[in-house]
Amino acid sequence: MTRSLPIIAGNRPLGVSLTEGEEYYFCTCGRSKNQPFCDGSHSTTTFVPQAFTAEKDGMAYLCSCKHSLNQPFCDGSHKPFAAEQIGTEGPGVESD
Repeated sequence: MTRSLPIIAGNRPLGVSLTEGEEYYFCTCGRSKNQPFCDGSHSTTTFVPQAFTAEKDGMAYLCSCKHSLNQPFCDGSHKPFAAEQIGTEGPGVESD
């Protein structure tokens, strides 16, 4: 497998309804057709889905650009990405 950069799946957060105590698998590669959740499309990349458990019932805004430093939640990292960049590789996540 070769190292891949995340695909920009969208340039705004995705609002989803979560159920307290339920485990979810967040897509980190951007290739899933079931955004923002994993569908196994990462299998040819170095990415793995991020498992998380909902802390409460209700709406959550999950990252669709795949560049949030607070994944699976949106932190506004999508703001520099134009609509034309959706579906293309992004620069990757820089963390300290």
